[in-house]
Amino acid sequence: MHIFITGATGYIGGTVGRHLAAAGHVIRGLARDPAKSDALRAIGIEPVIGTLDDSALLAAEAARADAVINCASSDHRPAIEALIAGLAGSGKILLHTSGSSQVGDAVAGNVLTGQIFDESTPLVVGAEKWARYELDQRILATPGMRGVVVCNTLIYGHGKGLQPDSVQIPALVAQARDSGAVRIVGRGVNRWSTVHLDDVCALYQLVLERPDTQGFYFAENGESSYAEMAEAIARRMRIERIEHLSEEEAIALWGLNKARYSLGSNSRVRALRARRELGWQPRHASAVAWIANEMALPG
Repeated sequence: MHIFITGATGYIGGTVGRHLAAAGHVIRGLARDPAKSDALRAIGIEPVIGTLDDSALLAAEAARADAVINCASSDHRPAIEALIAGLAGSGKILLHTSGSSQVGDAVAGNVLTGQIFDESTPLVVGAEKWARYELDQRILATPGMRGVVVCNTLIYGHGKGLQPDSVQIPALVAQARDSGAVRIVGRGVNRWSTVHLDDVCALYQLVLERPDTQGFYFAENGESSYAEMAEAIARRMRIERIEHLSEEEAIALWGLNKARYSLGSNSRVRALRARRELGWQPRHASAVAWIANEMALPG
């Protein structure tokens, strides 16, 4: 299968592209920086130099491919519309990478919600994430192609592409390295569903290689609270202090989106469809265990 993938130099896109290339697929990947071309080729991805704003390029690459994966921005509507235009009437698949922060709640780390979503549950989406939700629905409702949205949770694991680090756990680790304390938002009782990057790759491969996949899939293989992850980071790094930041302090440190939604919210989901319909069987079950046993220590 000839696959075009956006975000090829990123954490998810590079690892997914490398995984699919190793499985025998031919991968072309969008990259902004020509200097990274040789590094991409070394992991089995043929570089396509351009950006998400190059609509004509995206449409042409989508039209020539057997399948398209968006692993770049979950929120870049013009890029998605260009990919949809390139796939119009083809019946080919557009696999879009979304994120479960869209069901995140603004609890500043201090409240554990009992609400858990799955693919059959109506989602509760805040105003700040409504544009992402609408874009997901646009992909799913487009006729003439197979729209698939994989809504990832907190992804952990070492990237095997050009970018080794994910968003959430490395942010906590970097702050711990620089400050000598593991810092979390509020009490850290908020919980996120989590998924290992290798399990994400396996799910993407299942989606692409089956001829009938369509619709919305969560990706998760367990959940942890931020307090549990902070304690594991502290033990791993031999740090004695865990600091509990107010939301205002966290926003000053990490910015609004990361502080409120990536680190301070609950995002609890269950990936029922992937397990039942695709036979997806995640091999990893605990972000806390990964931190304790596999997470690389910062230099």
